[in-house]
Amino acid sequence: MFFKRLVAASAALVVLAAAPATSQTRPPVRTDHHVHVHAPPIREILTAYCDSPGRISACDPAFVKPLTAKDLLADMDQTGVQTAWIMSTAYLAESPMMVPPLADAADRVHAANAFTVATAAAHPERLVAFISVNPLAPEALAEIEAWKGEPFAKGLKLHLTNSGVDLRDPGQVRRLAAVFDVASGAGLTIMIHMRTRASDYGAQDVRIFVEQVLPHARGVPVVIAHSGGWGGLDANTWDALEAFRQALATGPERFPDLYFDLA
Repeated sequence: MFFKRLVAASAALVVLAAAPATSQTRPPVRTDHHVHVHAPPIREILTAYCDSPGRISACDPAFVKPLTAKDLLADMDQTGVQTAWIMSTAYLAESPMMVPPLADAADRVHAANAFTVATAAAHPERLVAFISVNPLAPEALAEIEAWKGEPFAKGLKLHLTNSGVDLRDPGQVRRLAAVFDVASGAGLTIMIHMRTRASDYGAQDVRIFVEQVLPHARGVPVVIAHSGGWGGLDANTWDALEAFRQALATGPERFPDLYFDLA
């Protein structure tokens, strides 16, 4: 689930995220806003990706399980989740973590996005498709444009860690802003995993993002994945959350379409 604003102290999010999972205190989750199902063109490269010398950490065993949309729907039915945003993992094909790079990376990106959109089209009452790109890839803007007007492509997933984006590099920030421009022009909701590989990632990166990238969303919802981190709550994530809190405190009307994913 996600929440609309970060209007109180960051610690409030821990209370929400860590509330006891009982039927008395937890409302039913109607929509899961962050799920993944690897497309076949991505499943084919997962072993090489996880074994690549470019990886910065080991792959979680669950990451490489050959799960399908059928498995996702079964899990949703079991837990009472009615709908889900299904995020393409196409960006894995163009990740700098893949060493050596794939010669057919761009083709795999498009095929993986097509799979995700087709999966949502096959289950229109349950699934909403998000395409994905590496924002630094040469064909990123063209790939987003290719899905403009597609009724079952509703969003764009960006993963800055996996894509090797450095928010302190002005050139890369401009390229990310251009991706936001094109995505907003296509009417796509943007889900962004904005934590980078910087060991001191935090408030500095959030300020750059808020000032130089977020304004390019121009009216489409922007969802900050994992509360600005990459899952869990560590010092870096708290630092990022505090920077968002400060930005919102100084002018919440500047961010009418900003959301936080607590996954």
